[in-house]
Amino acid sequence: MGRTMRAIPPLAPWALPLVAGLLPFAATALAFWISVTEESIAACNPFVEGCVSISRAARHGLANHVFRALVLPAAVLQGLTWLMCVPWLRGLGAQGRSLGWLAWLGAAAAVFLVLYGTFLGTEGDAYRWMRRYGIVGYFGGTFLCMLVAGGHLRHLAATEGGRLPARVGGLLLLMLALLLAMGLANVFVPQFLGDGDFKNRLENVLEWHAGALFTAWFLALAWLWRRTRFRVLTGFGA
Repeated sequence: MGRTMRAIPPLAPWALPLVAGLLPFAATALAFWISVTEESIAACNPFVEGCVSISRAARHGLANHVFRALVLPAAVLQGLTWLMCVPWLRGLGAQGRSLGWLAWLGAAAAVFLVLYGTFLGTEGDAYRWMRRYGIVGYFGGTFLCMLVAGGHLRHLAATEGGRLPARVGGLLLLMLALLLAMGLANVFVPQFLGDGDFKNRLENVLEWHAGALFTAWFLALAWLWRRTRFRVLTGFGA
């Protein structure tokens, strides 16, 4: 008998950036709660008090295992999100060589996040180096992906006529401007503060808010994928 291709309903991939953004947030929140419950850290509001860094909250015991279990698959999902972002933007009419960078930058950011999550909680100078540059590479690579996608979305919202809200590109780039300001503040402001408790708290506050903005950016991307009815067509032999 011959074989035919039987179509199945198109997939709605907007859940991909939704889960990819929520998993790191859930990992951080659960790790913080577990560490407080186990009395590894003191109960506080890290977004305001800067009492603990994300790494410190997820470094030991059960909190570390939960954090890794959620962050490592999140890295894969975020890499896939940037890969899928390329055909989505092209389907909306985006053009340019920068689109080709998205998949590579997203894959690099995902690898750095895996590196960070894998070695979080380990001891030794080499492991500390991999954790430090893992998180720097992840934040930097993901920021560049957001910058490329946000620039295309800003242009498309102004020209492609209705499928995207008129202000969406500007709002996404505003979020990126806030992230950039936080990053610069994290690098340069502590230089004038010297070593001390206030410096550590400021760095921690900026880290928690940057993580929240990353999550918000992925959620906005999921909303845009759903609004534009982005679909992935599939089929299988029968």
